[in-house]
Amino acid sequence: MAEESGPRPGHFLPNDEQPGYERPGVPAYGAPSEPLTAPTPRLGRGAETPDGPPLLSGSRLGPPPAGDRAAAAFKARYQPEPLAFEPKKRSKALIAAIVAGALIVIGGAVFAATKVLPSSGASSPAGTPSVTPTPSDSTAVIVPAPDALTVLRTNKLYTTGKLAPANCKEPAFRPTSKANIRRYYQTFMVCMNKAWEPVVRKTGNEFHPPKLVVVDKDQIGPCNVFVEYTVYCHKNGGSVALAWADLGKKYATNRPLTRIDMANALGYVYSVHVQNLMGIRDASFDEEDEAATAALKMEQSRRFSLQSTCLAAAFLGAAKAAFPVTGDLLTSWKWRSKNASDETTKDKVRNFGTAKSTELWMTRGFTTANPGSCNTYVAAAGEVS
Repeated sequence: MAEESGPRPGHFLPNDEQPGYERPGVPAYGAPSEPLTAPTPRLGRGAETPDGPPLLSGSRLGPPPAGDRAAAAFKARYQPEPLAFEPKKRSKALIAAIVAGALIVIGGAVFAATKVLPSSGASSPAGTPSVTPTPSDSTAVIVPAPDALTVLRTNKLYTTGKLAPANCKEPAFRPTSKANIRRYYQTFMVCMNKAWEPVVRKTGNEFHPPKLVVVDKDQIGPCNVFVEYTVYCHKNGGSVALAWADLGKKYATNRPLTRIDMANALGYVYSVHVQNLMGIRDASFDEEDEAATAALKMEQSRRFSLQSTCLAAAFLGAAKAAFPVTGDLLTSWKWRSKNASDETTKDKVRNFGTAKSTELWMTRGFTTANPGSCNTYVAAAGEVS
């Protein structure tokens, strides 16, 4: 078999001594030639597809001819002309609408805050921030609410002065039936509303009367609590619950003392409602929860309860012209002030106050008729024992 003159496949060895071999279309090795230009792209298969830019594939030597579609497509995809910057014009109407919307949002936040938070800082729950707008830029500024101890010690309730006489006569209903007892409490509560509403509103707080619930002894009352004597529930605007079952028997044995006990019972639980409206209840419970020891927790509970006792006595002191606590009633009131204490309870839990402390705060409230004399939160520990 004759030997082939050219190289075998895969063995390209250009050599001047091998005449007759050269790459098609390319000058022989060593011959003068023009410099090569960069390859230009070619349009590939599917160049006319509408789903995107033309597909580019392949290459060729030399500059592209004028109007070459492949070169134009290459430039459009990989060398686009920069877009000229043109500032957008915003209409005055749109700017006005944005500003108005911002003011509505800010104003809405302030309005909501004034509705949710009382106007008086003293009545705000401890730790709740209040929101006030600044006159310079109308932006909301967070103002911390006073802490619990400040609410308790400097409450505006103490600055309202003596309670005005509400012309509250003792209700004529005697505790001979549940219906009569209910009428007694309903009538007496109307007087308490008249006495306490101007006091609460004077401090800048909202006032609403509590609901009255008369229940059987040991019956579940508001807040799902058994009612043995009196219970206050803060939910749904506040409720005062009083038991009635033992009053008829007590009245048959000691009428003056039972009449005083009924007035004191409603006065005490109503005073808790006033404390709730003034923010004292929440602040006191916060301080009790944060107390470091069990003894300090009990002391905080006594400060709250003794204040309720004092406020109830202040109401009777203000009403003594129409509801005279004199004679047998005064004797019974003094006896009760010395015999309504932790020592007389079954479990002896130290959360209401000793006979000495109870008498002290009942006497202060009754003789002054002034809520300012009932600030148990600045009293020495010995006065709230």
